[in-house]
Amino acid sequence: MRRLLITLLLVSTALAACTKEEPTEAAVSAPEPVVAAEPEIDPVTGFKMTGDWELVRGNCTACHSAKLITQQRGTAQQWLTMIRWMQAKQNLWQFDPGTEGRIIAYLSETYPPDAARRRAAIPPDLMPPNPYSPATPN
Repeated sequence: MRRLLITLLLVSTALAACTKEEPTEAAVSAPEPVVAAEPEIDPVTGFKMTGDWELVRGNCTACHSAKLITQQRGTAQQWLTMIRWMQAKQNLWQFDPGTEGRIIAYLSETYPPDAARRRAAIPPDLMPPNPYSPATPN
């Protein structure tokens, strides 16, 4: 008999824990806080699907992996500097000013600088001599 009472007590406690409580008026009337949703991620490139992401995909992934872009961070000026370097050294084509502005805006807004991600570049005067530079004597 005692075992039966203990079993009934355990079962009733378990059932009571599983029952749903009706929400109170305060819980029903309180508005949910608005949280800005993160943009979806393109499954192919990993780009955040916002703004001119397709323009960036079409122009930037023609030459290199999208991962090279998503790993970088920079201000509008830093992104422009990277584009100018690619145009000077890697044969990247010239963009019309509108397209270039939209690409830079997407990159600088979507992948802005983050102090916790990367150290600043080492100043040239602190770099060791490059033994492979033609200016360095043998």
